[in-house]
Amino acid sequence: MISLLNRLYADYLMPSRLGQYQALLERARDGGYMQLSVRSFYRALAAPSGTGPRKVLVHRHDIDSDLRTAKKMFALEARYGVKASYYFRLTTLDFGFMREIEAAGSEASYHYEEVADYAKRHRIRCSEEIRRRFPEIRDQFMRNFQSIAERLGMQMVTVASHGDFANRRLKVINHELLRDPELRRRCGIECESYDNELLRHFDMYISDREHPHYYTPLSPFEALGRYDRICFLTHPLQWETNWVETTRCNLRRLAEEISWRA
Repeated sequence: MISLLNRLYADYLMPSRLGQYQALLERARDGGYMQLSVRSFYRALAAPSGTGPRKVLVHRHDIDSDLRTAKKMFALEARYGVKASYYFRLTTLDFGFMREIEAAGSEASYHYEEVADYAKRHRIRCSEEIRRRFPEIRDQFMRNFQSIAERLGMQMVTVASHGDFANRRLKVINHELLRDPELRRRCGIECESYDNELLRHFDMYISDREHPHYYTPLSPFEALGRYDRICFLTHPLQWETNWVETTRCNLRRLAEEISWRA
């Protein structure tokens, strides 16, 4: 009962937390942290010096839903000169917004979920079976990736795996697709946001969470000053309620679960 009430509060009653996000940007700036996108940080690591900035807060936004709040977060970042990465699902692509992000020096790229999509579409509930279909799924990923890049009008060089209920049930993550070096080469992908080659350079990796926890494993406000290299993953829907978008997403997930189990 308590978990249901918390979910209802988070989805429909929670006041906007964007003031906290603005305070975080200010706290990081005042603490001497560079605030960068995944792409900028990864390329700094790959530069001849190979060290990257000493104090950095890397902002990664997964746009699972709620473009309205994503645009508000971007406006705050633009005000403070903050660079960030925005990863869009096929269902949240907004090419005008994505070009605006790139024009500001931030990063717009792909939040992919072909493994989960394929499993749900073909009603596959066996991990061994879905892995046998990887060649076909990789082809679909490449078609989607290249189509987005063509419509965006620029090369995307980092991507981020989306986590779906189907992935959790199958115990197969979308990231497994990108373990194929040839696929990365053909797409021009330099880094996946869950690559160990990237993550090992962070002292702390923080993700936002739903009410009442908000962050895991700790608040970014607590992390600033204690850790020098921080990656902060956010989802717009955790920062401001959007009744229409939340209801649409909840109904869609319910329909997908019913169809997958049928």
